[in-house]
Amino acid sequence: RMTTISKVWQQIRKDAGLPWLRLHDLRHNYASMLVNSGRTLYEVQQILGHSDSKVTERYAHLSTKTLQDAANSASTYLDKALEKAGHHVTAFGEGASAFEEIKQATFDLLLTDIVMPEMDGIELARRAAELDPHLKIMFITGFAAVALHPDSKAPKDAKVLSKPFHLRELVTEVERMMAA
Repeated sequence: RMTTISKVWQQIRKDAGLPWLRLHDLRHNYASMLVNSGRTLYEVQQILGHSDSKVTERYAHLSTKTLQDAANSASTYLDKALEKAGHHVTAFGEGASAFEEIKQATFDLLLTDIVMPEMDGIELARRAAELDPHLKIMFITGFAAVALHPDSKAPKDAKVLSKPFHLRELVTEVERMMAA
């Protein structure tokens, strides 16, 4: 006698209170879990048996934490380049804690990405400029059109440095702003 998994799977979903869950959803979840734990897309592709890497890319979704960790690791290079050029850097991984520090201390320049958790860079810059109208502001972003759009409410005198950029370019732009 041969049975299919359909009836068993339907009962498992019902018992678990997950009647909407599909086996296919579990494959997506598994792929995302593998990528977020550091496995390469190639490895995930082989594990799932995909012949096309584009299919694997659609399966594997990066978590916010993984993306933030990647951004923070890039931030370390920016910090080091600016420190090597003689600047004192106070770094934060997200906007809300940066704003708390801006309320407590005086800074010459706010260098911020636009996309950040908790408080985005435009909101951070807007609030910081309200506290200190003389604060110089520079956005580093892959979304320059967002920062420059009049509806963004970004401070009008803010400089925008579009990604990708070379570290020398960042240092040069920061030094220009500091000299102005």
